[in-house]
Amino acid sequence: MRLLSTVFSLALAADAVVGSTWFTKAAYNKWHETELERWLSDNDIPYPTPADRKDLEDLIQKNWDSYAVAPYKNWDSDKLTSYLQSKGVDTKEAAKSGKDGLVSQVQNTWYETEDKAQTAWTSVQDWILDTWTDSSLKAFADKHGIPVPQPRTRDTLLQKVRSNYETVAKKAGETASYPGDWLYESWSESDLKEWLDTHGFPAPQITDRNKLISLVRRNSRLAYLRMQDQKATAAASANAAYATLTDKVIDAWGESQLKEFCDKNGISVPQGSKTNELRALVRKHRSQILGDSVSASAASAFGAATSKAGNQYSQATDDATLAAQEAFDNAVGTWSDSRLKAYLDARGVPVPQGSKTDELQSLVRRNAHKAANPYSAWTWDDLSYENLKQYLANSGNAAAQKVGDSSAATRDELVDAAQSAYSSASSAGGGSYASATSYLSQATESAKKSTFNTWSESELKAYLDSYGVPVPQGSTVNELKAEARKQSTYFKYGTTNPADTAFAKISENVKDAYQWVVGQLGAGSEAAKKKAGDIKEEL
Repeated sequence: MRLLSTVFSLALAADAVVGSTWFTKAAYNKWHETELERWLSDNDIPYPTPADRKDLEDLIQKNWDSYAVAPYKNWDSDKLTSYLQSKGVDTKEAAKSGKDGLVSQVQNTWYETEDKAQTAWTSVQDWILDTWTDSSLKAFADKHGIPVPQPRTRDTLLQKVRSNYETVAKKAGETASYPGDWLYESWSESDLKEWLDTHGFPAPQITDRNKLISLVRRNSRLAYLRMQDQKATAAASANAAYATLTDKVIDAWGESQLKEFCDKNGISVPQGSKTNELRALVRKHRSQILGDSVSASAASAFGAATSKAGNQYSQATDDATLAAQEAFDNAVGTWSDSRLKAYLDARGVPVPQGSKTDELQSLVRRNAHKAANPYSAWTWDDLSYENLKQYLANSGNAAAQKVGDSSAATRDELVDAAQSAYSSASSAGGGSYASATSYLSQATESAKKSTFNTWSESELKAYLDSYGVPVPQGSTVNELKAEARKQSTYFKYGTTNPADTAFAKISENVKDAYQWVVGQLGAGSEAAKKKAGDIKEEL
């Protein structure tokens, strides 16, 4: 009996040790006190000042799991549901159990295990740089005198910056386990906002640099996990698309094309081989010649979904950013002077007297990622007719209320009155301004998903005209709405859209790969090209 009791006690002791492994080995146990305070501050967890190390560690221990290891535990039901839906998980049953049921489902499909999450925080430099753009890595290397051999490929940049990470921190007299602002010294406020928008964390309309850095640092692990997951998904899609494309093209070839491919690639063809036997032969050698994997020869086609090397796209974030920049530049090239000035005004950028159109365009492009002021006269620009009338009716401004009460008032007249009333409230400050911003916040939130839905054709055309955007003859109302939304998004967010991450663009990269496949296979027949084109549309 005594032996059983001893064994049982030992078992309990072993369980206790296992259970406390991560409390005794947690990453933060080795952090400097300033890092402990920084982590708490980043996550908006209040802590006493002054506080000794034990108090700080105890506070982090209570919050570590729900902030660092399993951050979804702090999410609301909508965010949990959205995540599960993105993973293709049916949430109906879990929703019946409330938030706990959703949390349990998310835990089962989360990006990494809890042990892996704990380990990751012991070596931050292994992942925190992966979400940086090439230009950010280059700027960091240049600022700190880190030699990077030419050509400066992304892999080389990452390797060099990562290997010098701790050295740079020591030279600056800083800690590196949970890095301070030193890591982002080469980033502008626009760079910080761009990172947040690109990775799906809408940047609040603030200009406080320290707060922006805090938000980037706080969300870096989740951004990295999302990126890895989306890259893997893109790679799988690319592999599937590649296999489908090549199969369809090979099926469309005739005997002469199949023989030509075999001759061209040194494939020995047995005498008297039939067409189907030739196809089987081509498929058999396809992986050797082309590679059935994104990481093999097909990387040049589908690499756009994962990283950037040399002149080829190979990082989705860079590709999407460049594509967005190009689209924004093209849009700005059509804007009227008044719209260009309004864009700059909404961001507090001074406009030199007598600026010409090309000078205004250049100034707008330079401020493509600058955070817009949260509320300005231009915020009323795309609210609906009804939203505008409601604001005017509740503005407390007699002149504005008179315009709002008029049934004959046009939308432009309502916008002018709203802008004027807002400007007056802004100048007066106090309760008037608080009331104006409060209503505006409610109106913009309620109208977010239905912007332009209730607008008439003439209102849409007038709105596009304010941008200087020509409306093609015969455009449908839906086409006008789509164009209005696009211009509105550019005006509000510059080159970024807070509702979409860069990886939403990956499918476009995969679609373009069909051209590469056709070229590699030497598809000469129109039938083969048509097959490839059909698959492109299906992707």
